[in-house]
Amino acid sequence: MTFQPQMTNRIDGFSVTECFHRRYWNGMVADLWHVDCAPLAGGVYKGMHPRLFIALEAETGGPGGGFRMWCRGSTQVLHDCHRPAVSFIPAGMEMTSELRDIHRLRHLDIHFDAGVLARRLGGQVDAISFSEPRFLLAEERLTNLARLIAAECAAPDPLHNLYGEGLVQSLILAVLGVRSVPARRRSPLAGWQLRRAVEFIEANCLRAVRLEELSALTGLSETHFSHAFKAATGIPPQQWQMNARVERVKVRLTGSDVPLTTLAAEAGYADAAHFSRSFRRHVGMTPSAWRRLHRR
Repeated sequence: MTFQPQMTNRIDGFSVTECFHRRYWNGMVADLWHVDCAPLAGGVYKGMHPRLFIALEAETGGPGGGFRMWCRGSTQVLHDCHRPAVSFIPAGMEMTSELRDIHRLRHLDIHFDAGVLARRLGGQVDAISFSEPRFLLAEERLTNLARLIAAECAAPDPLHNLYGEGLVQSLILAVLGVRSVPARRRSPLAGWQLRRAVEFIEANCLRAVRLEELSALTGLSETHFSHAFKAATGIPPQQWQMNARVERVKVRLTGSDVPLTTLAAEAGYADAAHFSRSFRRHVGMTPSAWRRLHRR
């Protein structure tokens, strides 16, 4: 399901000059706006999800042009609009803005699901990061990322989703100041957990076994299970499944005359060529060569 941001606002003095551009990524939405502003414009905004507001470009009516931003209980922050700036507004926090003598404004709004981000980082995010507003940060590394995101939003032929997704995640992490956490040494799976996981993988190795299925079998989170499985076996669960699939295919190759196209379909490959490339990468020879060698 596509992530849909929800926000209420009361605004005055703005008119959209171009159709805004919207891009969706995994748990994130970016909107690029171009607006004309009255001599005094502003609004009150409240979103259900945390968001970034980036003032990219502003055309002012004089040296006094600028805007203020603040949340309830926070200090007002004044910005002169002569350079881009990034702000973070927590979920559920009401933000007020006031613009004076700004004729035109180009800005970017990025809404994101904090839960999706936390899962992508293995839960290693300090919850306090999502509750403190940060206003009008004008660091060059932040504004450079914001410009790249805006360009991707406006691009008629955007690049792969991983590109935009990586840019947005990088900007969020930099604004929130999220640091890497030293990996904890995980204990291996208990004997019964390992047996249950291995039996399930080997019984279902010809289809894609999802990590959530294996974690549910062992009563662990996906991240915990993945680390504990590797600690117990020396390889990730995905690699164990691939090895099990290859062993199953070897048995079928030497014990039957089933055509390679049929074996490819049974093993979940798109076609025989893909099947042959994958088998050769893991075994060192093609399925046909394996069959001839072991039958001899």
